[in-house]
Amino acid sequence: MNEFRAASHRWGRITIGLGILISLAMPLYISFVMGYHPGFSLIINSFLAYAAVVAIVWFLEPIMYFPVLGVSGTYVAFFTGNISNMCLPAVASCQEAVGVEPGTDKGEIVGTLGISAASLVNKIILIPVILAGLWLLTVIPESVQEVFPYVLPAIFGAVLAQFAGKYPIYGVLALIIGILVNMAPIPLFTKNVLCIVLLVCIMLAAGKLKSKKA
Repeated sequence: MNEFRAASHRWGRITIGLGILISLAMPLYISFVMGYHPGFSLIINSFLAYAAVVAIVWFLEPIMYFPVLGVSGTYVAFFTGNISNMCLPAVASCQEAVGVEPGTDKGEIVGTLGISAASLVNKIILIPVILAGLWLLTVIPESVQEVFPYVLPAIFGAVLAQFAGKYPIYGVLALIIGILVNMAPIPLFTKNVLCIVLLVCIMLAAGKLKSKKA
């Protein structure tokens, strides 16, 4: 397993690095070859404005998802995207179907295969949807389109129920803390951090109490 993780790190860094270079290729070409560079001051100001809202997520997401995804799954998930609404549910479903625990070696292998399969299916479906997207929007009834904003919360709810079924008390605590923190008058970007810190501290304390009783 150590050799597998070492290979995952090596190829993960290569593929992520290539993905970054490919992502930068088009804006660099437009800016310096075609001559449509907007100016560094605008780029820096836009970056700082965006980072002020979501920068905390850049550090939190790898920490949040790593215990479930593992080394190889983390690389694949961050390369393909759609972590919360595709990769994480795929991992949870595959691990439950096979009967392995998250955070274990078997769980990591199963999760990585699940993410890879989900990503492949996603791309197979996504390409024709993108090509025919505008036409599809004209065909789909408005009553159906009104449901789209509820899809992601429904996925989160299903994942919560799936994990809470194994550890009901943690699920209840997560739900209560999430509701209370979201109702609190604090900045949006601190709510995720506060939820994670509170839940981790509570679960660690609960785990210590169980070990002492045992």
